[in-house]
Amino acid sequence: MIPWYEPHFWGEEKKYVLDALESTWISDGEYIKKFESTMEKILGAKHVITTSNGTASLMLAYLALGLGPGDEIIVPGFTFAAPANMILAIGATPVFADVDAETWLLCPTSVEEKITAKTKAIVPVHIYGNVCDMDKLRHIAEKYNLYIIEDVAEAAFSTYRGQQAGTLGDIGSFSFQATKTITMGEGGAICTNNPSLQEIARLIRNHGMRPSKRYWHEVVGHNFRLTNLQAALGYAQLENVDKIIENKKRVYERYKKNLSGQQGIFLQVMTDGCEPVVWAIAVKIDSTVVSLTRDDLIIALKEAGIETRPGFYPLSELPIYHAEPLVNATDVARNVLSLPSYTMISDADIDHVCEVFLNIAKRNQVHNHAL
Repeated sequence: MIPWYEPHFWGEEKKYVLDALESTWISDGEYIKKFESTMEKILGAKHVITTSNGTASLMLAYLALGLGPGDEIIVPGFTFAAPANMILAIGATPVFADVDAETWLLCPTSVEEKITAKTKAIVPVHIYGNVCDMDKLRHIAEKYNLYIIEDVAEAAFSTYRGQQAGTLGDIGSFSFQATKTITMGEGGAICTNNPSLQEIARLIRNHGMRPSKRYWHEVVGHNFRLTNLQAALGYAQLENVDKIIENKKRVYERYKKNLSGQQGIFLQVMTDGCEPVVWAIAVKIDSTVVSLTRDDLIIALKEAGIETRPGFYPLSELPIYHAEPLVNATDVARNVLSLPSYTMISDADIDHVCEVFLNIAKRNQVHNHAL
């Protein structure tokens, strides 16, 4: 079985985790400081604040901006559910905008159509490593005086017009979950250039307490703190971030070479100005050309020894959100799957995945279509 994901450790992970363990600073500690300062340098951001996971980082971003009951926050209709769930968790209302049919990312035109007097923020989610059209979204945000919280869980180290994803809005939210480009098993972070936002974020992250006055709670806080053990693992990976990015780009280019131009199969179109570090290689099936459904194709690939993942369900189909359907989000969600994309997958395995994938598609082509 070729797995959908397999972690790779680059050399010092075990050493640093053991060092953190032996230091007895297993909760707070020096590796948290090292990780945050290294991320600040890589991103070109003034402040990076680590969190216990990527979902906590989203909630921390919302709370630091003072968002809450009565506020509406615009999110894409095709995304992992965490941005919408954390909006509900703070008592605000998620409003779903459609995505672009080719990039699969938040559509600026749809965003502007969803704005009301209650709208306070936009959450561009950079799906699979692609970066949203931030020029247009920032223009909309400025026009209507809205915050931008970037969800960079799947696009760490991607850039847009030379600037790191996550630094293009008010706050960027990162995830370092087990399958992400940098992994700690779990873990997350937010970044911002605003000193006031970083101050309130650090306060909320630590129960509303400042380090200088223990057990004095200035605001209603949470425990969103990362452990030193996790930070040690992440810091070791950051030391090899250039190798990680190089291999992620190798994987993307190999898949692109094998799959580009194949009838009935579409790769995600990258936004103009985006230099992606692709987290997962995703493809969209044209049901007018390939007769197998996306889910049947996933089963066929599994039977051939290849693990894949479906696209996210359109959030409008999930009863908990009470949302109207969105045309592009629904189409993308039903027809996208992601292929094995882990950092050290070999070129030979990529070629094998593509060969099997294309052969299954060809065997199941719609009559009168030649793949």
